[in-house]
Order: sequence, then structure tokens, then C-alpha cells
Amino acid sequence: MQRIRHIHAITKRLIVMTTMAVAVLGAIFALTFFYNQRFLVTWAVPLCGIIGGFVSIQQRLNKVTDEELALLNASWFQILLVPIFGGVFALVLYLVFLSGIISGDLFPAFSFPTRDDIEEGEDFMLHIFRETYPSTGPDLAKLLFWSFVAGFSERFVPQLISTVTSSVPEASQKDHRDDTPER
Repeated sequence: MQRIRHIHAITKRLIVMTTMAVAVLGAIFALTFFYNQRFLVTWAVPLCGIIGGFVSIQQRLNKVTDEELALLNASWFQILLVPIFGGVFALVLYLVFLSGIISGDLFPAFSFPTRDDIEEGEDFMLHIFRETYPSTGPDLAKLLFWSFVAGFSERFVPQLISTVTSSVPEASQKDHRDDTPER
């Protein structure tokens, strides 16, 4: 009976926090639409990761031990930890996509501004951060989907990082170590 009470209490917290995250995402969509601006991807990506983290916790509740349920029920921090990691992992995945480290039909493509697109005196890097967007509607959908996955599957991005770093040629790693000053 105590287990059921813990699950209900945690589920209520998850519903409240997920609703807040969805409301923030909806508000961002509305504000950018109202002010006739482009969608702010840098806000949507971590929010989709956070929502994925909340859904992941809810999916796992029935499988955790009674002690873990009691800990989750006693602490908001424990409930928020997985979604916060989800948001961070979604941002890291976004950077992986932007860099082109992974690409293909399953992953989003982006439109980047060029130096010719900026006015005299404008900061190029700031322009890059403000004006880089998914190329098409399907690319935006792919980005949001993968951001959700990054939050939902907490091992996805760390495994991706391990795969990418292990595929770096040994000579490249050695050259980098040779450039590092000794301490």
C-alpha cells in the first residue's frame, strides 16, 4: 500500500513538472509567433530533453525498488535530476548535429548564416547562434524528436560520445597530445 502511495505522489509531481515544461515550450512558441520571429531552437531542444526525462522516470516507476520509490517520493531533487540530465544531453546532441559529426536522412540538417549575411560591426558568433535553424519543417521535427530521445534514454548521448571519441584515429589523438603543454 505504501508503494502505491509513493507512485501516486511521484506521478503527481511528474505531471505538474511536465505540464510546466510543456507550458514553457508553448509560451516560447506563442511569443516567437506573436513577435513574428523565428522559433528559438535553443530553448526547445533542452525542453524536449527535459520532457523526455520526465516520461522516462514515469515509465520506470513500476520497476524500481521500494527504497528507490521512498527516495524519489522524499526528494524533488531526485525527481528533477534525470530531466535536468535530459536537457543537458539534448543540448550536447544539438551540438553534435550542428557540427556534422553525425548526419544522414534520420538526422536534422541546418541552415547556417554566412559572413556575407551579417552587417558591418555585428558579432559573427552571436549571429550564428541567433540565425542557425533546421533547414525544413521535417528537420525541425527530427531535431525535437532526437532531443526527446536524448532525455528519455539517458544512456543514448553518453554512448554516442563514446562511439565518436573511440572512432577518432589514433594518430589524431597522438598529434593532439603532442600539442598539449607538459605540466
